[in-house]
Amino acid sequence: MQLIIGHTNRNLLALASSRSYLFVGDCFSSRKLSVLRINKFHKAAWISDRARDKSSPLSLSSLGVKCKAVSEKKDKTVDLETSKLSAKVSPIKAKPPRNSLPKTVRTKSTLKIDENVFSAKTFSELGLSPLLIDQLEKEGLIVPTDIQSTAIPTILKKHDVVIQSYTGSGKTLAYLLPILSEVGPLKKTTSEDLSDKKPSIEAVIVAPSRELGMQIIREAEKLLGPADKKCVQQLVGGANRSRQEEALKKNKPLIVVGTPGRIAEISAAGKLHTHGCRFLVLDEVDQLLSFNYREDMHRILEHVGRKSGTQQSGILGPLARRSERQTVMVSATVPFSVIRAARSWGRDPILVRAKTAVPLDSISLPGSTPFGSSSDGTSTSSPVTQGAVDSLPPGLEHYYCVSKAQHKVDTLRRCVHALDAQTVIAFMNNTKPLKDAVFKLEARGIKAAELHGDLSKLARSTTLKKFKDGELRILVTNELSARGLDVPECDLVVNLGLPTDSIHYAHRAGRTGRLGRKGSVVTICEEPEVFIVKKLRRQLAVAIQLCEFVEGKIVIHKEEESAGMTS
Repeated sequence: MQLIIGHTNRNLLALASSRSYLFVGDCFSSRKLSVLRINKFHKAAWISDRARDKSSPLSLSSLGVKCKAVSEKKDKTVDLETSKLSAKVSPIKAKPPRNSLPKTVRTKSTLKIDENVFSAKTFSELGLSPLLIDQLEKEGLIVPTDIQSTAIPTILKKHDVVIQSYTGSGKTLAYLLPILSEVGPLKKTTSEDLSDKKPSIEAVIVAPSRELGMQIIREAEKLLGPADKKCVQQLVGGANRSRQEEALKKNKPLIVVGTPGRIAEISAAGKLHTHGCRFLVLDEVDQLLSFNYREDMHRILEHVGRKSGTQQSGILGPLARRSERQTVMVSATVPFSVIRAARSWGRDPILVRAKTAVPLDSISLPGSTPFGSSSDGTSTSSPVTQGAVDSLPPGLEHYYCVSKAQHKVDTLRRCVHALDAQTVIAFMNNTKPLKDAVFKLEARGIKAAELHGDLSKLARSTTLKKFKDGELRILVTNELSARGLDVPECDLVVNLGLPTDSIHYAHRAGRTGRLGRKGSVVTICEEPEVFIVKKLRRQLAVAIQLCEFVEGKIVIHKEEESAGMTS
């Protein structure tokens, strides 16, 4: 029998009594509903007591329960104490929702990595497979970069990681090498290899753009060699989908690299089976968190393996029997959106920077203060700003010059000649002015071309090939090429349109000065935009010097001379 305390009337009391429920009194709020369970013996005893004394009022005291008012305020809290039935009355436990799974007590995994490995001088010291090390030596890769020597042993220790390093520092190989050391023909031989296990996709790499996806494919194929390059399959947008599906069925690849839309599309069609996947890599993860990829990323995260540390459930049938995945996120900058996503998608993720690896839980989330400023308006060093600083290549020189809008392209021409730059990337914020800028440059005898998302896949590939081969001197583009475009020979980046924030500035600047080379970044702005450049200078803590280009030379001015100066 159950005793329910709350608002009642006679009809409700009779109905409750017939169904072995009792509603007692009107002294409790319906929000503070208490439920007590009484066994059948006490039900019979209560009925006999009521039969002997029908005139006695129904109250808590007649049932052996004392009511004690703690406060007479609006929200009264009631302390129920049992006197005679205290040993026999037990509270009813709240029933969990039907779809809720039992919660497991999570224990944080400790970071067990020998930090001496972070200063490794050769790839052989990082624990990679011997076959992979031999292949690296054939390609002339012997000494790892700082981010590679830190990320590779951390990933090999089965940690979920967030890799942050400046553009051009070798982040692609930092996650490709440990994956190839565990997956494919170059992996370490284990006892599991002797079993007759059907080949299945073991690694999924997601990139926000076709160019970055194909760049990752080329790096993997270079290491695998011509004989084994079929182990990697591209699933990028813009390519023929039916051919991609045929290649998946025929080649049975172990590693899939693609864009979110195409991967989600083929997965929804049932042609991409990733439940046994062991690695999920999200390259340029801050871009993948944008609203455009929201539905696609949700499907990918739901269908690629299962999150580390979660229990398998028999409710969903065979689909729930998934391999435990290892999540790797990569970006030159790590804003707070990436920190929140890493905590949600991974288990105890590790933030990996050059020669340092720390738990992501040690990074504090922002409060109510705006990014980059304190309550009194002074600039502060936030983790987001620090992340943009860390993403800048070390060998760069930063300049800015003032020009009118109609003279910006001519200023770009004079800048290229003054710095004697041979491979230049010029950024604009919109697509429409690109063609006009290219026309003006070609009219002055400079070979240039435009690159943007509205071009066909073939046109984009042809333009990039010409630029990398040196047939073009200036590539005029929009934000599309700010990430993942790897042209080591690029020696100058020019901002014809101002970047929106310090993170975008860092990504643009990272197109030059790659792998330790020297490079220059020039921002051409109008007079009312100078304050934005100074703000970027404060946030990035770099010397962006005022300059102008006179008679084929660059002239650097002191800050005091900038007042009233225009080109």
